[in-house]
Amino acid sequence: MAKDKTVYVCDYCGQESVKWMGKCPACNRWGTMKEMKIAAPSKPSLSKTVSQSTLERPAPQQLHTIEAGAEPRIDMGDNELNRVLGGGLVPGSLVLLGGEPGIGKSTLTLQTVLQLQGRRILYVSGEESARQIKLRADRLGPVNEGLYVLCETSLETIFQHIEEMKPDLVVIDSIQTVQTETVESSAGSLAQIRECAAALLRYAKAGGTSILLIGHINKEGSLAGPKVLEHIVDVVLQFEGDQHHLYRILRSIKNRFGSTSELGIYEMRHDGLRQVSNPSELLLTDNREGLSGVAISCSIEGVRPFLIETQALVSTAAYGTAQRSTTGFDGRRLNMLLAVLEKRVGFKLAQKDVFLNIAGGLRVTDPAIDLSVIAAVLSSNGDMPIEGDVCMAGEVGLSGEIRPVARIEQRIAEAEKLGFKRILIPSHNMNGLDKKQYKIELVPVRRVVEAVRELFG
Repeated sequence: MAKDKTVYVCDYCGQESVKWMGKCPACNRWGTMKEMKIAAPSKPSLSKTVSQSTLERPAPQQLHTIEAGAEPRIDMGDNELNRVLGGGLVPGSLVLLGGEPGIGKSTLTLQTVLQLQGRRILYVSGEESARQIKLRADRLGPVNEGLYVLCETSLETIFQHIEEMKPDLVVIDSIQTVQTETVESSAGSLAQIRECAAALLRYAKAGGTSILLIGHINKEGSLAGPKVLEHIVDVVLQFEGDQHHLYRILRSIKNRFGSTSELGIYEMRHDGLRQVSNPSELLLTDNREGLSGVAISCSIEGVRPFLIETQALVSTAAYGTAQRSTTGFDGRRLNMLLAVLEKRVGFKLAQKDVFLNIAGGLRVTDPAIDLSVIAAVLSSNGDMPIEGDVCMAGEVGLSGEIRPVARIEQRIAEAEKLGFKRILIPSHNMNGLDKKQYKIELVPVRRVVEAVRELFG
């Protein structure tokens, strides 16, 4: 009789080892190797059984004989979600939606499937009862007659109902609660998550049924379970936001059918999530006139430009070591920008605390926000407010130069649409730009010193 096998798996990157190690040899993280028992193959694996019962064994094909075209898409009835998915949900795809507890993952999913009229949808819940789901559905909108709810955690039972129903879309809430009899461990363990996800993937590819998995976030901020879970699925979406703010951000971390630079913005309300089609008007406050430490930057995420408010506070360090704190911005990049200010411009900030915040709970990675970060820091340091009708976009280099940014025409058009009078842009972006087609004044700047002179005189 075969014996059970014990391996150690890194719960961050999925690296396997036959013995325990304090540091993972693949990702060099400490304390991430977890013990996992693999039962002896007394019965066929669930993933193999699913594939054999659903699809015949595929034969090799010559590449030039394969017909390739645009992937058909399922309209989810949500413009923000369709944009992040790359135009809609691809049939037969496996999508993973992750987020912190209480952020609104189940609300977003249930609100979306309620809008899919004319399709058969199976909503599998391992965390809530059918009554709880019905109460939330009554609050979110009209009931979809094609939506079926199943409260079950056994993967074998779930597959039986899927075979009987033949739904167009299956929702699993959440993957950490599902378990299979082929693995002798508790639900949520590494072995259970890997086996259940592999079985669901094989079924989705074999039967052409789209499957949406909801996953939890661990204390480190990454998706719970082994990193191999993200390698298995086709699309990884992350739902971000602060529970104390109204706005939620839907990001694409991985997408085999589209771009990973898109994001969707929602506003949390009592009756569900509302799509924010023009985030610039909501992210900008009207009472910033006369306030120091506030600068407006035109950023681009994916294909949509929007103006965001950068807030900075500079004060004398109360202790020996100055503090550097950021919210929604890379702290290491802030340290680099402060070093540029001290070396190239001559502002001494080594003995001062610097706090930076991106208003609205957003997390921005666009380098074009560098110029507004520097402007906000200098405005707070000298207690000099920036005019309310001025915005800016530009990347700052280590030598103090303002580097060009991409899609400058879209940034200028967004600023003009929102009523701004002036916009500071890199000088190199003026090449080939027609000033006459814009009503907003274009102020080219080559170095940080020129930008400081234009803003503060």
